[in-house]
Amino acid sequence: MAETRMMTHGFAIGLALATALVPGRGTAHPHVFVDAGVEVAFDEDGRLAALQVVWVYDEFYSMFAIDDYGFDREYTGNLTEDERAELTQIYSNWDEGFAGDLYVYAGGRRLDLSGPVSLQADYRDGRIIVAHTRALRERIAVGGDRVTIQVYDPTYYVSYSLAGSPGIKGRGDCSAEVSGPDLEAAQARLETELDALEAEGYDPWEIDAEFPEVGEAFAETILVTCAS
Repeated sequence: MAETRMMTHGFAIGLALATALVPGRGTAHPHVFVDAGVEVAFDEDGRLAALQVVWVYDEFYSMFAIDDYGFDREYTGNLTEDERAELTQIYSNWDEGFAGDLYVYAGGRRLDLSGPVSLQADYRDGRIIVAHTRALRERIAVGGDRVTIQVYDPTYYVSYSLAGSPGIKGRGDCSAEVSGPDLEAAQARLETELDALEAEGYDPWEIDAEFPEVGEAFAETILVTCAS
């Protein structure tokens, strides 16, 4: 989960307590809501080269985070240049192995992505905005096979919603289609896994630490198709 990889442990606990008003079950998750933008970039040879990603965090999380970081003490709604640089540094600090909540598949395999490139963070209109690029470590030709893209937090601490239509840059013969999850099936899976945790003796207030990885079930899917 992006934000808990980049904020203090105490902040994560405080935010969880502030948002989990009732213990246990699915009511404790998600804690954070993000509008996500995705643009698919092809190189001059028509190969899939990178994905440009924007996260726009919800107002409650943003307010909590900005206060915790000690920014905008005058409550102007704006950051100084130094604060903006520090915010960018905070959100650039990904833990080793963190997938960046972005999953891309083609030809039956998951594609290997770089860490965040040219990441910039800002705070506007009461919301933290993080923009970055994820480059493919090996560029691939895209023909008749579709590229599948999902943006999700495996632990479902963060709920991502795709904002607007995915963009395509570098090719004019590709299209992107978004399909939603089967929410009924996703909720049923969540309930089943929570039941299993409780059967093992987890207290509802402690389940958050061992929350089942159901984020994929709640994720929207982008299907990119290009001419053969």
